[in-house]
Formats: sequence, C-alpha cells, structure tokens
Amino acid sequence: MKMKSVFDAPEMKSEFESAGINPNFMIPIWKYVIQNPDCVWDEIPSLPTAAYTLLHSKFKTFTSSLHSLFHSSDGTTSKLLIKLQNGAFVEAVIMRYDTRLGMCGGKPRPGGVRSTLCISSQVGCKMGCTFCATGSMGFKSNLTSGEIVEQLVHASRLADIRNIVFMGMGEPLNNYNAVVESVRAMLKQPFQLSPKRITISTVGVVHAINKLHNDLPGISLAVSLHAPVQEIRCQIMPAARAFPLQKLMDALQTFQKNSQQKIFIEYIMLDGVNDQEENAHQLGELLKTFQVVINLIPFNPIGSTSQFKTSTKESVSSFQKILRETYNIRTTVRKEMGQDISGACGQLVVNQPDNKRPAEPLRDIEDLHL
Repeated sequence: MKMKSVFDAPEMKSEFESAGINPNFMIPIWKYVIQNPDCVWDEIPSLPTAAYTLLHSKFKTFTSSLHSLFHSSDGTTSKLLIKLQNGAFVEAVIMRYDTRLGMCGGKPRPGGVRSTLCISSQVGCKMGCTFCATGSMGFKSNLTSGEIVEQLVHASRLADIRNIVFMGMGEPLNNYNAVVESVRAMLKQPFQLSPKRITISTVGVVHAINKLHNDLPGISLAVSLHAPVQEIRCQIMPAARAFPLQKLMDALQTFQKNSQQKIFIEYIMLDGVNDQEENAHQLGELLKTFQVVINLIPFNPIGSTSQFKTSTKESVSSFQKILRETYNIRTTVRKEMGQDISGACGQLVVNQPDNKRPAEPLRDIEDLHL
C-alpha cells in the first residue's frame, strides 16, 4: 500500500476523524517531524494510542527526500533536487535577497536577508511552452498536497523561507485542489506564512482563476502572459489556444475587482519575437486599465539547440521605458539568478549539475512584493 505524507492535511484530517482522533493533533505532529526529521512515530509524545497505530499503518514522516543540493557560483541561489517515493524527481529553488541594499524613496531600504522558495506543483508540465525546459519533459504526474508542502520543509532546513512562489515545474492551476490544500497548510501552524507572501503563477487557466480568490483570499496572482496579442501567445505557448486572450483579461478583471490586489505579469523577453517597441505599446494598451506590476524576464537558454535568443539589454531597457513613461505601469527587470545550476526561470528540468558553493545573500535586487 502506498504510504501517505503526514503533511497531506486533507488525508490526515480525514483519517483522524474516521478513527475518532481529534485532528488538532496534526499540529504537534508536524512540529515534531519538522524539528526531528529522522524521528519514528513512537517518539512523538502525548498522542492518543489510536494515533500511533494510524500513523504506523498509513503515513510516513516524509514521502520525499532531498536527493541533491546545488549552489550557484554567486551564492544567491540553491536548487534542491527532490526524489519522490515513486522514484520521480522535482526541483525547488531557494533565492536569497538582501532588502537592505539599494534605495527606496531616496533612503536606504530597511530589512535584511530573506529567502523566497520557488515550488513545483507537477512532475513535468503539459502546457508545452516552447521557451521552457520543463515543458520539454511533457506531463508526468501531479504532486499531492503533502509532496508540495514537503518542498517547504526540506528548504526550511537550509534557509528561513519568507516568500513562496509557485513558479517551479508544472502549471499550478492544473493541479488545483492539491495546490489550494498545500497553501492552506502553509498558512496554518507551524508554518504560519502570510497569504500576501505566497504567489501562484499560471499561464492563464481561466476557469481556475475564476475561483482562486474565493478559495485562497489574499494570495497573490502572477500571470505568465509573455505576449500582448493572441497570435504570438499561441506561437510560443501552445496552451494559449485553449485560453483566448480576451477571456483571460476578463478573468483577471474579475479577480482584481474581487481581490483588490495588484496582479503580477510575467513577460519573457525573446529577441525578435515579442520584444519590439510595437509589442511594448500593445502590452501597455492591454494592461492600462489594470493595477499590475510587469516583470520582464531575460530568456534563459535551455540548450544549444534553442530556437530563441535573449533580447539585448538595449531592447529590454527600451521596452521597460515605454511601459513606464507612456503607460505609467510599474515595470521591473528580473535579476538573472541560478543560470549556472539550471535554476533560473524556464530552466527547471531534471538534471544534475555539479557546482556546489556556500550561499551568500544577493545584492541590489528589487523584491516584487515591496
């Protein structure tokens, strides 16, 4: 029988209630396992006898393990290669930011070093985005909510995780129930993350966007838009055919009206494809009625055979200037992180680089949540 993750909250709650055990015992169990990852069930104090029996028969402390760990040469990024109990692998990435560096309103920024964890929701992905390494894997399987939460537990041993972004392997909204349940677990003890520090990214799964705010109020939404018109979107993102741009915009308008939150727009810069001044104006017109932050992402190569090239710095700067000055849209350029360990945006695919270095905080980067 396949054992379940103790961090799979719906399964734990259901099994405990069926056995007549108070589900509130889940919290001390999670706390003990996090603090004692190599523990056995009988070591956890003060549980009902029936709880020990149930844990032994149906649950494991972890259904995944940290197989390998890689650090970028600049020390800002760590990639975790995580092995699931079915033998498959997923990747999670820790990105370190130092908010004290740089200026805000003409004054030094407050704060300090903090870490963001990029989490995977699936093994592979069926969206097939042509610029993304994960898409080349095809879709293998969905992760359970416990397997998603376990990525946070593994990462928390390496860094104090403050932010979560569902921007790893897979399309989060295609594994909707598991993602929602994992986030709900992260909001509770012992994790107690703030909803405003969790961002779920999507290529634009309209029917799921329409219910996200009700299921997870306060969670931030990021949209992998990557093109300002449907024709270009379909060329580089085959799944866009199922989610026409106007329907996506309607869903985002409803989400913003209900949530009263800014939406993050992810836009990968592909030389000669979507990075022209005309495209910048098209994007500005498309988004001018929304409250958004646009994040321009330099394309990260996924091999020597890639059909795309990275936009020049001049093109990115010009694109950003148009959006800022003509349309008054806040537009940032994502700092490239983790390229040398294939941990950068669009590079997550199961492979094993051999670069290992101690990690240091990143300098001079803008945190999207500020």
